[in-house]
Amino acid sequence: MDKTAQTEAWVTNDAVVFGLLMVILAVVFYTSNIKHRFFRKFYAVLPPLLLCYFVPGLFNSFGVISGENSGLYKMSSNYLLPACLVLFILNVNFREVWGLRKKAGLLFFTGMAGIVLGGPLAVWLFSLVAPDVVGGEVWKGLATLAGSWIGGGANQAALYRIFEPSPQIFAATVAVDVFVAYGWMALLLYGAGKQERLDRFFKADTTEVKALMQRMEAYHGEGTKAAEAKDYFVMLGIAFGVTGVAHLLSGAIADYIGTHAPQLDKFSLTSGFFWLIVLATFMGIGLSFTKAKRLEALGASRLATVFLYVLVATIGMQMDIFAILDNPALFLVGFIWLLFHALLLFAVAKLIKAPFFYLAIGSMSNIGGVASASVTAGTFHPSLVPVGVFLSVFSYAIGTYAGYLCGILMQWLAP
Repeated sequence: MDKTAQTEAWVTNDAVVFGLLMVILAVVFYTSNIKHRFFRKFYAVLPPLLLCYFVPGLFNSFGVISGENSGLYKMSSNYLLPACLVLFILNVNFREVWGLRKKAGLLFFTGMAGIVLGGPLAVWLFSLVAPDVVGGEVWKGLATLAGSWIGGGANQAALYRIFEPSPQIFAATVAVDVFVAYGWMALLLYGAGKQERLDRFFKADTTEVKALMQRMEAYHGEGTKAAEAKDYFVMLGIAFGVTGVAHLLSGAIADYIGTHAPQLDKFSLTSGFFWLIVLATFMGIGLSFTKAKRLEALGASRLATVFLYVLVATIGMQMDIFAILDNPALFLVGFIWLLFHALLLFAVAKLIKAPFFYLAIGSMSNIGGVASASVTAGTFHPSLVPVGVFLSVFSYAIGTYAGYLCGILMQWLAP
């Protein structure tokens, strides 16, 4: 999800911006662990993760920092994201994670259907009441948005080349992408803090998810010991060593496919980032069958959590809460589109009595891609991060096709 251009920020030095983000994270984590009544009530309403995401967004919105011009999100998504995936995956029992596939997979495809059908529905409704909003070639820009919401930036870029919307229309839909999608992510993160109440609403059977989390926690409790400096260097060496190898291979693979099989671009197979995540994930899986698995007892997932929250802060600084003022009617199109997606997910989750986790990850693995899905899954429990990763990688693979279908339907229904 990208961001529209904005004026010069007050703070443009990324070293200063990074320092500011780290102070925000430190304050949030420190105060969230204070037992004072005020802080307990405050964080009962606003979960720490939501603040780590939303406060940088406020700094960006008020022009203190610039998410668009900063290189921190690119740094964290290219380096910290694959590194934290490796550390999270080291101790995952994939047989148990595979057992979650049925309901998680169903809600993933439900979320995808909500995007494919929700866009044309929103265009049709506006063609009846305000045809100027979705008239002309607006559908082309919305088609690229479908690619972003079913996959990610690579799929959006592919559909941009296919439909070729004007720069003005594309810029407007990018703003819709940022505001609506990040707003929805904020709601899901808030819901993660209320998951027990939501699970009761869905009458959910949480046995599978809770059993996995309890086994992970029991393992942590039995084996945890104090880590020494050498242990941290080993963990960092493995995490960033794998990340380095993944970068080396992903660029070569993407370039080779782009040269010799450019038609595979529709599957995002010419995207270096796609291969980066795939390779880091599979190398992490391979390491989980070696002695590297023992690093969990020394705090591998805790170190991964630090990386993950830095990623959360850099994602948050992409959000501009004032972007809605630029083209409010188009934002309403995006809102109705995502509302249909959400309602469909809620209906199916209620029908199959699925835990809220499945709804959240089924949505964000479509709309947010690997980074946002990992953050969302990690909010529930570190052991659930691979579920988000696998579904997101799958959405990358089919996102261009699904987005193309959505675009054709919107073209058909546009006034």
